[in-house]
Amino acid sequence: MSELAEIAETHNAWPFQEARELRDKRLKGKLPGKGYVLFQTGYGPSGLPHIGTFGEVVRTTMVRRAFEVLTGMPTKLFAFSDDMDGFRKVPDNVPDREMLARYLDMPLTRVPDPFGTHDSFGAHNNARLREFLDKFGFDYEFKSSTDCYRSGIFDETLRRVLTEYDKIMGVMLPTLGEARRKTYSPFLPLSPKSGKVLQVPILERNEAAGTVVFEDEDGTKTEVPITGGHCKLQWKPDWGMRWRALDVDYEMSGKDLIDSVKASGAICRILGGMPPSGFNYELFLDENGEKISKSKGNGLAVDEWLTYAPDESLSLFMYQQPRRAKRLYFDVIPKTVDDYLTHVDAFAGQGPKDRLNNPAWHIHEGSPPAAGSILSFSMLLNLASVVNAEQPGVLWGFISNYAPDATPESEPMLAGLVAYAIRYYQDFVKPSKSYRAPDDTERAALEDLTEVLKGMPADADAEALQTEVYEVGKRHDFENLRDWFRALYETLLGQSQGPRFGSFIALYGKDNTVALIETVLAGKDPAA
Repeated sequence: MSELAEIAETHNAWPFQEARELRDKRLKGKLPGKGYVLFQTGYGPSGLPHIGTFGEVVRTTMVRRAFEVLTGMPTKLFAFSDDMDGFRKVPDNVPDREMLARYLDMPLTRVPDPFGTHDSFGAHNNARLREFLDKFGFDYEFKSSTDCYRSGIFDETLRRVLTEYDKIMGVMLPTLGEARRKTYSPFLPLSPKSGKVLQVPILERNEAAGTVVFEDEDGTKTEVPITGGHCKLQWKPDWGMRWRALDVDYEMSGKDLIDSVKASGAICRILGGMPPSGFNYELFLDENGEKISKSKGNGLAVDEWLTYAPDESLSLFMYQQPRRAKRLYFDVIPKTVDDYLTHVDAFAGQGPKDRLNNPAWHIHEGSPPAAGSILSFSMLLNLASVVNAEQPGVLWGFISNYAPDATPESEPMLAGLVAYAIRYYQDFVKPSKSYRAPDDTERAALEDLTEVLKGMPADADAEALQTEVYEVGKRHDFENLRDWFRALYETLLGQSQGPRFGSFIALYGKDNTVALIETVLAGKDPAA
């Protein structure tokens, strides 16, 4: 056993907890007969990939890598697309919606692609999913429901569904309303005439022949095989069937699917399989604390986050407390970015045990960058705010004075953060900035600070500057020094919170800070 594996045995980082539970409870410490341990994530291709898709894949990947360190067993990750599902609703954000409306209830892989780039709408969205996953470098194998049903991979398990039909109905019927019970069947036959996925009662079952009989749309009594892509399953039986057919070892899902996991797990057992290990993660909330909904369009999309911050910061957000509901909105981005930088900077000086507890290890699969950034994201935001930056060159002028050896080429992470900070400032900070005039106590303190800064050496570092700022606050009648710093932020930066002020002075420049204070004392607009 490797040193890392020994440490992982008792490590409390949640991916290692999940890995140990998978190894001990489901696998009993043994490699499955298929020769690998299978992790799976699911995707409904009726729409484009979203932030929940990213969260599920990145979290599953974290558990997978932890499991590999712990056990050394080979693993695979299937990204499974339920692209044989019926097309139930035309999305609002696609072209040629009238054309699409003519294909309602058809399998997604038989609906024409409104974008004209692929053989079907399902194939188009599958391609977007793969493009999405590839963008982040995920290691996975793509699996299509249509291919699995048509190729015969599911045939044996589908026959078991037919054999155990009554037991499966016994699981599902109590979960349905009275009207739905009358028409429900685990099997959704595809009409030989229209090609639609039909939600109709099954009139007869022939286990020996492997067929079911139903009433087609035109009223004719029709018999089709349950195999070969002539039927698919309702999604909960489908989930349980897939777990059994593919022998899935690990799959997580949202808290809203707890009851579905129980039903699908029961069906998996009826079919002779063992449900996978996994856990139910909490859902994201919007800025008002309400559950994020694709139909509402509230919350934050992946592309929106990546407009203002690197993807590693989004991975950190997903890593942190997955079983706790969290607000997912623009205002969480700056702190998350700075937390990520802190973890990266700490990694190099940590021993093996602490490294495994560092989110940077899980985000970068054990190999994070050697260093983060010489400046925090919040500091760059405040600098952008003071100078009303619109172009990176403006910020680099100050950065070069603060750290003469730093260039965009030598500090690529910092260069990225500069661009992100300018975008974030322009879109979120600038519109909400609100300066106020200092009161008499604050004015006296600001005048004092101006004289102190003028008397300090040009090469005074951030610590010396911070000490003097503190001393000025102590000399004046502030009940709490927090009030002094809040006054600095509100009068000089136009915001209620801000950076460590000594560090800000060091970056912005002592003389520039004096000029800023004198502008405020003169009653002029510091943003002008």
